[in-house]
Amino acid sequence: MTLLPVRAVQDADASPRGVALARGLGRHGERPALVGEAGTTSYAELARLVEAAADRHATRVAEPLLLAVGPRLEDVVTYLACLAVGRPVLLTDPARSTDELEARFGARPGAPAPHPDLALLMSTSGSTGSPRLVRLSARAVQANAEAIADYLGLTPDDVGVTALPLHYCYGLSVLHSHLAVGAAVVLTGTSVVDPCFWTAVDRHGVTSVAGVPHSFEMLEVSGAAARLAAGQHPSVRVLTQAGGRMAPETVRSWAERGERGGFDLVVMYGQTEATARMAYLPPHLAAERPDCVGVPVPGGDLRLEPVAGQPEGVGELVYSGPNVMMGYAETREDLARGHDLTELRTGDLGRQDADGLWRVVGRRSRFAKVLGLRVDLDRVESGLAAEGVDALVVDAGDRVAVGVVRASVPASAPAGAPAGAPAGAPPPADGADPVGRAASTPADREGLADLVARTARLAGVPAAAVTVVPLEERPLLASGKPDRQRVAALARRPERYVTAGGSCAATASSPSAAGVLSAVLGRPVAPRDSFASLGGDSLSYVEASVRLEQLLGGLPDDWHLRPVGTLVAAPARRAPRGWRAVETGVLLRALAIVAIVGTHGNLLDLTGGAHLLLVLMGFNLGRFALGSPQRRERVRALVRSAARVAVPSVLWIGGVTLLTGQYPWATALLVNQLVGPRSWTEPAWHFWFIEAFVLCVLGLALLAAVPAVHRLDRRHPFWFPVVLALVGLLTRYEVVVLRGGDVIHRAEVVWWLVALGWAAARATTTTHRAVVSALLVLTVPGFFTDPVRDLVVLVAALALVWVRRTWVPAALVPLVSALAASSLWIYLTHWQVYPHLEVDHPLLATLASLVVGVLVHRLVSHLSALTRRVFGADPSHLRG
Repeated sequence: MTLLPVRAVQDADASPRGVALARGLGRHGERPALVGEAGTTSYAELARLVEAAADRHATRVAEPLLLAVGPRLEDVVTYLACLAVGRPVLLTDPARSTDELEARFGARPGAPAPHPDLALLMSTSGSTGSPRLVRLSARAVQANAEAIADYLGLTPDDVGVTALPLHYCYGLSVLHSHLAVGAAVVLTGTSVVDPCFWTAVDRHGVTSVAGVPHSFEMLEVSGAAARLAAGQHPSVRVLTQAGGRMAPETVRSWAERGERGGFDLVVMYGQTEATARMAYLPPHLAAERPDCVGVPVPGGDLRLEPVAGQPEGVGELVYSGPNVMMGYAETREDLARGHDLTELRTGDLGRQDADGLWRVVGRRSRFAKVLGLRVDLDRVESGLAAEGVDALVVDAGDRVAVGVVRASVPASAPAGAPAGAPAGAPPPADGADPVGRAASTPADREGLADLVARTARLAGVPAAAVTVVPLEERPLLASGKPDRQRVAALARRPERYVTAGGSCAATASSPSAAGVLSAVLGRPVAPRDSFASLGGDSLSYVEASVRLEQLLGGLPDDWHLRPVGTLVAAPARRAPRGWRAVETGVLLRALAIVAIVGTHGNLLDLTGGAHLLLVLMGFNLGRFALGSPQRRERVRALVRSAARVAVPSVLWIGGVTLLTGQYPWATALLVNQLVGPRSWTEPAWHFWFIEAFVLCVLGLALLAAVPAVHRLDRRHPFWFPVVLALVGLLTRYEVVVLRGGDVIHRAEVVWWLVALGWAAARATTTTHRAVVSALLVLTVPGFFTDPVRDLVVLVAALALVWVRRTWVPAALVPLVSALAASSLWIYLTHWQVYPHLEVDHPLLATLASLVVGVLVHRLVSHLSALTRRVFGADPSHLRG
């Protein structure tokens, strides 16, 4: 079969519009192009999809398209269709509002048509907070893709991965360069610290991984660096780094890891204004010359423009090449402009060594690269001035530093976001220290926290990447000009910083992400630790996630897997006034325990809550106890999870039995299902749910201890729990009967619900979620004799699969959090509360049961904390 190229809009006597790499997809035939949630899409199929989508865009080339692009097949197809037919496309972050961009650059009647060369519009590294766009031509996109593929040596056998967002020029360049040569790209939204990311790397044979400096920090603290150095991801042949300067010692250490692990490190230099890349350091020079940016990319050239006051041989780096932008756009009319530039003044000061290698030695213009994002410091400073804050905004290396005289700091409500202390640096050697030492009152702290939030908003970076230096007076040079270098030096002194989650010396007790996890888990927390590695479970997760949400203002979906030292706020979600986003699992846990207690207390008739809790517990086992890649750690985590439920349960039920004789000892020891009555008998079966969970988890721990089983799970992280769920259907449908009797409350019968919850946690694609949903729809109905009960469990479980966060009134968030975190103790204690009130006062019976459970949970938590302080013991298993 012959594939025709995608049709391009073409005027008479004119060359085709559009980008060649998008028009010529079909020439690569049946080779894999994209690997995503829909499976593998070949180049032939991708060409057909783009051709079909191109028909919708070919007649609208005069209207730029705003595309919130994510690592999804449909987004990539839409993007490539626009490139193919010459419709300008503006890529945006799906997590941010596009209202201002739409108003300024969207299609509107009477607006001039964009220039025919215009192909792509991008924000300058996605960051400045001002909607000034970079205009990139079709030629620039194609030329830079070919240049990158050339110096990286990409071939059709290579496989890339979306380790960076596609709305970011560096992440987009990975897609472009691989498609240009017929290589494949794995589409994933997982982070480099997520075990699922590396599972995908190994499964699909990914050969190159891209990262900004922060990515390499996360690789180190998460343990991925050690695995790469040990050759445990053998398909990876090259790591690329751009998005800001990486310290020479870090470059050298990664180059040495590459020598041991069999991969190259390619350090690259670029700007959005150059479509992506301007220079690269050949990998064989990375260890020897780690402070250089290397040589120009193929087809490009660098020269020095003299700068007054600079030493001989140092000047502004000026780049020329076919990938230089057409110019900037600040209004819709600017899209009609042609090529304003033939070369790019980078704003960087550089020099060329005798052997021809280029190096960057400083900045001429006031921009900073923070977390891979380009920040216009003058714009931030003027924005603060417009809000009445007299500040000096400077580049502190890995963050934006704000020097501010305390008298100019407005008092305001705090806006939280955590951060670790910046790297230490020696204090200035000369002059008086102007840093303020009195940020000790609540008003001071609130004003400084608000300043962090304002600066982060203007800079377009997380609040964790902002440092505020409170000053008693403005530091000045002998010339009378502001001493910005002094502010930057002070910001690097760990005892002299203020962040939204940190402090200056006088406020060192302010909360941080590590402090939250330490308080919740009752153990010391180091920067390399993550919630999962610390042994966090589903109950402690509720408290940790809500408290971190309050501190950070937003959390990445995989925060529990990230080292706390790298944890920063996710882009803020646009919340309706008076509402907050809560994880659906947390909300369902709270609703389930209310349904259980309300039904038992005769207030409601809504059964199914306990079975839903089993699905939720399976979901959280998949996220936490089964999150470690190490077999022994998984087994230990599973045993800890069982103990955190079993120990307080045995103590409570046993205590009640000693005092009242209410329960048989088989119930108190959680073995009623094994040796107690076969059919439902009260009160012997009151705690069936706890027994079922503990037995399922211990059985899973035994299974996980088998090396072959562990390897299967690591190789097939989604399908393994699906298969276990299918095996569980043998007992659900009574094909296999182990003991009979009250089947819907037995561990071996309800196991399939736990396994499906586990599979839901591992569902990273639409296909995965559809598989879990189909199994739920096919197997839940008919399990109970009550169709309403079937429906309750089914609808709630589907919500868990598809809706990760749910909006709830902000005033209810503390209540939801308290109920969810206390759910175990509410379940344990409510049997002793509601029977005294259920006949005459069902509402009071329900409320009293909930309140008692929450109070007992808090009492146990306080006693655990006290025990740690006094004896140094860790009785966290008592908290539930």
